[in-house]
Amino acid sequence: METRATVAVLGGGQLGRMLGLAAIPLGVAFRFLDPSPDAPAAAVGELVVGGLDDEAALDEVARGADVVTYEWEGVPATSARHLAAHGMPVRPGDRSLEVSQDRLVEKDTFRALGVGTPEYRAVSSRPDLDTAVDAIGLPAVLKTRRGGYDGKGQAVLRAPSDLDAAWTSLGDVPLILEAFVPFDRELSIVGVRGVDGAIACWRVVENEHRDGILHLTRAPAPSSEALTARAQEIASELLLALDHVGVLAIELFDVEGDLLANEVAPRVHNSGHWTIEGAMTSQFENHVRAVLGLPLGDTSARGTAAMLNCVGAMPDAGAVLTVPGAHLHDYGKAARPGRKLGHITVVADSPADLDARLARLLPLVDR
Repeated sequence: METRATVAVLGGGQLGRMLGLAAIPLGVAFRFLDPSPDAPAAAVGELVVGGLDDEAALDEVARGADVVTYEWEGVPATSARHLAAHGMPVRPGDRSLEVSQDRLVEKDTFRALGVGTPEYRAVSSRPDLDTAVDAIGLPAVLKTRRGGYDGKGQAVLRAPSDLDAAWTSLGDVPLILEAFVPFDRELSIVGVRGVDGAIACWRVVENEHRDGILHLTRAPAPSSEALTARAQEIASELLLALDHVGVLAIELFDVEGDLLANEVAPRVHNSGHWTIEGAMTSQFENHVRAVLGLPLGDTSARGTAAMLNCVGAMPDAGAVLTVPGAHLHDYGKAARPGRKLGHITVVADSPADLDARLARLLPLVDR
C-alpha cells in the first residue's frame, strides 16, 4: 500500500490553511510550524508550536515529511538551509527566500534579467538619503530593505522637508529609496514551476489596494491581452533564474502599457485567491503538486472572477451567499483592525455579470 505523503510547512497562517485544504482531496497530510498555538492552519493538519528559526522545532516539523515548503517569505533563509543540510528537500529553495527578503537584492535580480523596475538606490546613512534623492528626485518612497508588508516599513517623500522625519522613523536599518511611479494600475502574475521544470501561469490580474492592503483583485485584468505574454515571460524567467519549485507571484506596475516589476513573493499569494473557484486548478493545489513532484494542473480560468479581502471584520455570511457565484472563506482568526480575516471570491460568465455581483458584495466588506 502506498504511504500517504506528508508536507511540512514553515508558517501556519491562512495561506498554510488553504494549502492544507487543497491537499486533503489529494490524500496529502500537512504538518505546520508556527509560533502561535492559535495558528489558523491547525484546523487542517498537525501543528508544531515553535519559532521559525528554532532548529529543534524545525527538525520536529520536518521529521518523516516528504518535503518542506513555506507559506511566508519571512521564514529565515538559514532555516531552509538547515533543513536542506540535513537531507530534507526544501521547495522553493533558500535562494528564493534570499531574493524576496531584501528589496535591494530583489531589484538587482530583476534588472539582471532585463526586467524593468522603478529607479532605486541603497540607503545606509542620512547622507546616503540626500544623495539618493538628488539622483532619483521626488516624490519617492523610502522603504526598509527587509521586512515590511501591507504598506508597513515605508514612507512617501514628497518634499525635502519630509526626509528628516522619514529617516528618524526608518533609519535604524538598511533602506532603499525607490522612485514614485505614476502607474496606471497595479497588476500581478502568479506562476508555478514543477520539479521537472514545467511552468504554468494563471491570467494577469488587476489589484486595488487600500491603506497598503490588497482590497480587490479582478481576473483577468481588464484590457490586459497585450500585457499577458510579457508578464508570463517575466514570471518564467524568474522561476528559472531562482530554480524555484512551487508557486511564485510578481507584483507589477502598468505604466502606459509597459510593465515594471515591483516585488516578488516566493509563495502562494493574496492576488491568487480567486483561483480557488475561478480556475481549473487553484494556486494552492498546484503548489502542493509542484513541491511533491506531481504533474501540474490546468491553470485556465472558469469565466471571470474577483476576490475581495475581508479586513478587520467578517461580513454577514448569509448576505454574501445570496449573491450568485460568491464563495466565503473565513480564516478562523480573531478580529482586530487591519487584519485579514477572510476573503470572498466571486465568479461569473462575463465582466458585466461580475460587475453586477461585485456591486452587491462591496457594501458588505466596506462597512
